[in-house]
Amino acid sequence: MAGIATSCSISPFKQPISLSHFQSKLFHLRLDFPNSSISRGCSITCRYGGGGGGYSRQGDSRRPKKNSSDDDPALDISSIRSSTVRLIDEEQNMVGVVSKTAAIQMAEDAELDLVILSPEADPPVVKLMDYNKYKYEQQKKKRDQQKKSSAHRVDQKELKMGYNIDVHDYTVRLKAAKKFLKDGDKVKLIVSLKGRENEFKNNAIELIRRFRDDVGELAVEESKNFRDRNMTLVLVPNKAILQKEAPKKKEKSTETEVSASV
Repeated sequence: MAGIATSCSISPFKQPISLSHFQSKLFHLRLDFPNSSISRGCSITCRYGGGGGGYSRQGDSRRPKKNSSDDDPALDISSIRSSTVRLIDEEQNMVGVVSKTAAIQMAEDAELDLVILSPEADPPVVKLMDYNKYKYEQQKKKRDQQKKSSAHRVDQKELKMGYNIDVHDYTVRLKAAKKFLKDGDKVKLIVSLKGRENEFKNNAIELIRRFRDDVGELAVEESKNFRDRNMTLVLVPNKAILQKEAPKKKEKSTETEVSASV
């Protein structure tokens, strides 16, 4: 809305009047006259209405929110130097080559955004769409893809033990390894030999082989290293076994739900 200017005249006062401010409740107008007095006729001009589409009064919270998409190059139609554009409507239909002015008018009539798809094409390709909705959908797709990739990502869990580990600690690590493998993670077993412990290298190798056998069909051996002081064994989940166990888990959960409802 364009601003409207008006003026009014104040007739001379019989006596000088000291005013700190003059406030109009009709137009929410406030005029400050610091250390001044009105003793003669004067003309006051004020502006109300538009003024850039915002409020300039101090402390007024009713200020227009700036749209973040205003700075998006895809919406900067003024960057198109061509007088014509190839237009696609909101239903993915090819409208064809129209003037840039006509495309802008069509976007305004449909209350949609005119988005630049191919600025380097001849003529440039533009499309009618709700740009904020489009960006939201793209971000949602990106988040879903990230969730899927993280779901298929295989983490590697490390388990460390000495060549002379006791029975209890060995059982704890074996149980943890089976849990990790069932969850779809790799397991890296590390047996470290320090100093003179290298003399018991054969004991360490037997321990690693025993661990692999105790894990059983849950895992497949991916790699091993028995040459260094830090001997390692990497096990990966056996997908064939895990897929067989998956239906059993579903059946058990179904039976639990039925018994709970009864």
